[in-house]
Amino acid sequence: MFIQPWDAALDDAEWQTWIADGHDFGLLSVNGLPGRAPAAVPTHFTVDGTGLLIHLARPNPVWEAIEADPAVTFTVTGDYAFIPGPWRAKPDVPPTDGVPTSYYAAVQFICRATVIDEPEAKAELLRRQMAHFQPEGDHAAIETGRPPYGRMLAGIRGLRLDVTDVRAKFKYDDHKPVEQRTGTARRLTERGTGLDTPTAAQQLRRLDRIGPWNP
Repeated sequence: MFIQPWDAALDDAEWQTWIADGHDFGLLSVNGLPGRAPAAVPTHFTVDGTGLLIHLARPNPVWEAIEADPAVTFTVTGDYAFIPGPWRAKPDVPPTDGVPTSYYAAVQFICRATVIDEPEAKAELLRRQMAHFQPEGDHAAIETGRPPYGRMLAGIRGLRLDVTDVRAKFKYDDHKPVEQRTGTARRLTERGTGLDTPTAAQQLRRLDRIGPWNP
């Protein structure tokens, strides 16, 4: 992922807070076996210390590739919007000469994957995921010898992704004039489609921290 200086995370806390703020669905990318294309699997994940926890169905075709090469990438994206060209046109040029762009936040975790197959270890992985996604606890006990989860454990495999590097990008025109960034956030809020509102919030949050861009 290419990151311009003005798109970089301001510190680790920025991307960590963004992930913790409900961004818990991403794309697992694994290297392809010889002669095959790389594979990508969309899935929820849970942060666990310095790693990520996920589980996939046993018939998923990615297992062979992961066992051959455990180096994987997990990508999380969000707060994205298309920005029309006229919104970015300089004051002294026709609006139609403005160049459009995309705004988005993205965090890429470079990881080493460990497959989890032992039944109790898989049950513990599911308990940790349920504590995150269903913290009310309104679900049956996840135990190896009890239904409904006990009999389902054989149908899944777990993955622990130990993170070795993180690349975070917040692409919100932070190198542009303050007036333009403020105006774009206002227009996003007025348009109000898709993820326009959270995109505007990200732009204003970055604007508050950065102010005028100073390389």
